[in-house]
Amino acid sequence: MQQTDLFGNPVVSNPKAGPLARAFILAPFSVLSARDGWWQDRKAQWIALGIKSELGRGGGENAAGHDHAAPGGSARPAADYSTRARSAGDGWPIAATAISRRLAPGGGGGGAWLGGPRTASSDKFSAPRSINTQACVQEKIADGDLSGGMAGEQSGTSIFDPVLCELAYRWFCPPGGVVLDPFAGGSVRGIVAGALGLPYHGVDLRIEQVQANREQAEKIELDAAPQWHVGDAAHARQFLPSLEADFIFSCPPYGDLERYSDDPADLSTMEYPAFIAALGSIVAVAAGFLKRDRFACFVVGDFRDPSGLYRGFPADICRAFKAAGLALYNEAVLVTAAGSLPIRAGRQFSAGRKLGKTHQNVLVFIKGDPRKAAALCAANDSPATELGGLGAEGAP
Repeated sequence: MQQTDLFGNPVVSNPKAGPLARAFILAPFSVLSARDGWWQDRKAQWIALGIKSELGRGGGENAAGHDHAAPGGSARPAADYSTRARSAGDGWPIAATAISRRLAPGGGGGGAWLGGPRTASSDKFSAPRSINTQACVQEKIADGDLSGGMAGEQSGTSIFDPVLCELAYRWFCPPGGVVLDPFAGGSVRGIVAGALGLPYHGVDLRIEQVQANREQAEKIELDAAPQWHVGDAAHARQFLPSLEADFIFSCPPYGDLERYSDDPADLSTMEYPAFIAALGSIVAVAAGFLKRDRFACFVVGDFRDPSGLYRGFPADICRAFKAAGLALYNEAVLVTAAGSLPIRAGRQFSAGRKLGKTHQNVLVFIKGDPRKAAALCAANDSPATELGGLGAEGAP
């Protein structure tokens, strides 16, 4: 029987893809490259699903009036700031014909994945859907929507990378596990979770953002409907009193690099010391939702203060999690697209010897016993013989 990948497309055997990549989609190394052709192709498939994370973000420059790459080229995580102008919120049209609802044949094989129904004959999870991504991507190219990049990346709005979401959910979340995102922002993490059958709860202060996320999710057929909640994550127990999470996955704001609102509770409005204190409180609350023997993952990157010195933001995140009772377990480097950095790098380096930053930090924390947590996630793994060409080209 023909194997299919997550999106229902035929899997073509790739002799260059080694057993690690075939078993885990990408070799689980500490350097992840979003520049690779495989990564970009898979990202295009996710975007073709109808993800429009730039919706609800509003317009205008960031708080400091800078280009959306921070001083020194420190962009927000998994984002490509290609222009100075932010999105006006018009987004992309969703191709209604791009999605068809059917389980992957056989309940396993190349479609083995998170969140689909278990079958009597296999302990694997079926792919949640089949998506005619090739037709959808071609349609978007014809419309001019994929001519030079992904949605939002053309407009300068920071967009979280859906491929990174996919990897995080598979590697560190138990099958069918509940995801808590205390800094929800755009729709990507919720939609990817829903597509993979994971119950998702995202918290955001801005009702405009939550409404945009909900409207977008309603137009995409998902295995699990993402839930976005309007409120302050520091008080999430008030509106999520009985929630228990199996995975915390989020991307906190980077100080005031990108200002989201004028709400005084919005961390992006705060001076750095107050920002870190408030962030620590939210991390502590989120940790209280997390079940024992579970992982948490924050995607972050350091950024500079007004004098040009790095803040030490990733270290501050680690201290916040340690204070909340979680230990740092994995750290990886995400190599991001250069975007407009080549245009700026020469000037920045000549003036201040600042290296152009093209990476972010993926920090994974553990609450409890890492061996027990790993055992809970092992059901997501597929034998190398079953995943055909899903792995990255040339990956071990």
